[in-house]
Amino acid sequence: MHTLDLGLIESERLLVFGGPYGNLEAVQALFTEAVKLGVAAEHIICTGDIVAYCADPLETAYFIRNKNIRNIQGNCEQSLAEESGDCGCGFKEGTACGVLSKSWFSYCKSQINTDIKEWFSALPAHLRFRFGGRDFVVVHGSPEDISEFIFASDPEEKLKDHIQMANVDCVIGGHSGLPFTKVMNDKCWHNPGVIGMPANDATPRLWYSLITQVDDGIVFEHKSLSYPATAAQAKMNEAGLPQGYAQALTSGLWPSLDILPKSEALQTGVNLIEQKIEWKIS
Repeated sequence: MHTLDLGLIESERLLVFGGPYGNLEAVQALFTEAVKLGVAAEHIICTGDIVAYCADPLETAYFIRNKNIRNIQGNCEQSLAEESGDCGCGFKEGTACGVLSKSWFSYCKSQINTDIKEWFSALPAHLRFRFGGRDFVVVHGSPEDISEFIFASDPEEKLKDHIQMANVDCVIGGHSGLPFTKVMNDKCWHNPGVIGMPANDATPRLWYSLITQVDDGIVFEHKSLSYPATAAQAKMNEAGLPQGYAQALTSGLWPSLDILPKSEALQTGVNLIEQKIEWKIS
């Protein structure tokens, strides 16, 4: 496991996203937005899981690699690079997520070639950088565990302990599939959400974020993304991938709530809203 230190990033704005999940249509839509926003490739960061549930793992991996953005390993990249028997997602044995993962992970293994596996293997586990006067680390799950699920409802002390262990001011994480920003005075945890699957809010929208330097701090902006979900869904159906995830692309509802804490599970079907959250420099 290695960390890539990017040093000081002097750009005014970063674009951050997670979980492309092999959803090529979504990735193409995101990069169309990035061009409109004028965000350069070196200021775009992916929190991992380039491949997973959807039908175009190889094409999505090549598309992202060719964009020369900043990537880290998710558990899916790690598992494929190591030729593991499962996705390493952290799903409990026998749960719906665990059972369904056998199908889509087997499909990913059948599609990914040696070239991409070698690229996955070479990706850093973490990225570190300084931005807007603060020190950041980008991880997939948590700084200590690539497959740990972190949610907005988790106790602040748990998040602060992870942040302290990483010796940073802010952790940017992925893996859980739900966007949130938790400002805790001089510390912060940010998850941009994912662009490969909706956020269990009964809409087909996907989520990413913009992180912008302002005069008195940093602003995290949670942004929704619309894209041709029915095209991605049709490809999943044609490939024989799990119906639950294929249907989720248009229904916006996950096929299982196994991984969710009670608080997040109760928010199933509640439409998320775009929002800006300011982290003031004290």
